[in-house]
Amino acid sequence: MRWEVLFRESSLALYAEGAVTTVTLLLSSLAVGGILSILFALALTGRWSILRWIVGAYTFVIRGTPLLIQVYLIYYGIAQLDWIQARWDEVWPWTWFKDASFCALLAFSLNTAGYTAELLAGSIRETHAGEVEAAKAMGMTPWQITRRIVLPSAMRRTMPAYSNEVVMMLHATSLASAVPSLMDITGAASRIYSKFYLPFEAFIFAAVLYLLATFTLVGLFRLAERHFLAHLRPAKA
Repeated sequence: MRWEVLFRESSLALYAEGAVTTVTLLLSSLAVGGILSILFALALTGRWSILRWIVGAYTFVIRGTPLLIQVYLIYYGIAQLDWIQARWDEVWPWTWFKDASFCALLAFSLNTAGYTAELLAGSIRETHAGEVEAAKAMGMTPWQITRRIVLPSAMRRTMPAYSNEVVMMLHATSLASAVPSLMDITGAASRIYSKFYLPFEAFIFAAVLYLLATFTLVGLFRLAERHFLAHLRPAKA
């Protein structure tokens, strides 16, 4: 056991770079995926059947295939097409596909959007009819009801399930190491392993970092749930 290798300045710098990449990728994918999931959830619960079918097929494919395959399809598939490579130096948005971090971000964002959209759509469908009727009685338009009543209520009630999705996405960012030139926490551990041949120490250290990040996320979500879902807690006698 050579744990001292992991606490060298060069090793810690490598893990720090990986941690920054992991956090950046996680927050970016959650932001982009969150916006997409709202649009998809509205489509899944909307009145247009063609949109419900298209988005439903999308979420079915996303949830039915491994994330690693999705990363490969975007980076080694779409990004490597001759038609795109002929344009990725000059033509927008194909210029983004030569950036490995964009390919990873796109894959993670589309993946979390598929899962979150179904969670949010389920909460929208379970919105109490009384809330909607009260909004109508106040003279709100359908869009105002959706924006001010249905969506905020659904998002609050989705929070406990969404916290699990965020933690799963944190763990899923370890797949970013499958994309060349991206140095996440798992990639840093792989670099240490290949340089010093210390698989146990390198990946245990990475696991500890993921564990600390997971505990932090869980704690933040518990604080958020305590604040936003206080009205759902049983009243004290």
